[in-house]
Amino acid sequence: MSTQTSVTTVYKVTGMTCGHCEGAVSAEISELDGVSSVKAAAATGEVTVTSTAPLDEEKVRAAVDEAGYELVGEA
Repeated sequence: MSTQTSVTTVYKVTGMTCGHCEGAVSAEISELDGVSSVKAAAATGEVTVTSTAPLDEEKVRAAVDEAGYELVGEA
């Protein structure tokens, strides 16, 4: 039995309009320590992040900024 827990957080990101946008945001957030999966949806502006522990929102914000988009906060 695994004791590994995962945390899923949904963030609201503005500026994503297409698959390329989703990929750019996903790639940057994926580089953060502890992130196991990222699913960005341009249609809703939501980015679902699964990680091994709660993420520092400022680190997520920096990753989204690096991709050229704006993190509004948790959805």
